[in-house]
Amino acid sequence: MNDRAAETSHAPTLHEIDAAATRIRPYVHHTPILHSRSIDQDLGAHLSFKCENLQRGGAFKFRGACNAVLSLDETAIAGGVATHSSGNHAAALCLAAGLRGARAVVVMPRGSSAVKAAAVRRYGGEIVPCDPTQEAREGTLAEVVAKRGCHPVPPYDDYRVIAGQGTAARELLAAEPEIDLLVTPLGGGGLLSGSAIVARALLPKLRVIGVEPAGADDARRSLAAGRIVTDVVPRTVADGLRARIGQLTFPIIQCCVDAVVAVSEESIIGAMRLLWERMKLVVEPSSAVALAALLAGAIDGAGQRIAIILSGGNVDLDALPWVAGR
Repeated sequence: MNDRAAETSHAPTLHEIDAAATRIRPYVHHTPILHSRSIDQDLGAHLSFKCENLQRGGAFKFRGACNAVLSLDETAIAGGVATHSSGNHAAALCLAAGLRGARAVVVMPRGSSAVKAAAVRRYGGEIVPCDPTQEAREGTLAEVVAKRGCHPVPPYDDYRVIAGQGTAARELLAAEPEIDLLVTPLGGGGLLSGSAIVARALLPKLRVIGVEPAGADDARRSLAAGRIVTDVVPRTVADGLRARIGQLTFPIIQCCVDAVVAVSEESIIGAMRLLWERMKLVVEPSSAVALAALLAGAIDGAGQRIAIILSGGNVDLDALPWVAGR
């Protein structure tokens, strides 16, 4: 097995997640956990919100990107790093590459969020556009790596990235170990995988649920089929959750996650707006799916202590999804 294959070939352990936490601690924010009495009253539950929308780069993605980049030796980092991403991982990787003085090249689907593309450029990254399909993203990235000698850092299917993402749940459970249910958004599966590994190691009875948009529910269909389903064409306002479930993240989710549920576009937008109004938190649609599942009844959380990871807050303020005409 070559070095790059080895980097993506196994699921991280709690020990590796703890090592990641130590490695990235000087650079990441230890994000707050906030509560809302009014939302608790609406749901008849006690909710804790881990605010990764306040993370550097505006999303939890900085944790995984930072751990991956800081794990590279000097030979690997010399040619720079590259990835494919619709936004948050792209910006996170560029920010992390800057810590090492390395260049970052991002393959970004046409039609990606202008705000997220601007963040990539602000952090010094170069954007290579591609068609908005998984095959185009992966194929264009392979070309960039081959031609430019960059080291690939996948957005989720990489044990270093998963280990970094798991540090958010590690912080959460260290602060609030008495929870009954942990809910996270689900796109490619990095955040959910890392969170589930932490939960199973520390609190084996803790239920872990992933939430994805009904318009991008490939993980739910894949779990039902027992294999990764590739024919789902994502259509959702939650642009950060349009990625296909990963080859590495899928088996982790199969063995460590209790359920995956899907929510409508209307419920996502409603939950996003509620978080803005009640908690004064700027979150993007992808962040709101976990709360949407509770509000819509896709998850029965009545009487439980529930932790939600708010994954990011990179949103175009000129194109809010509840504005008339959108």
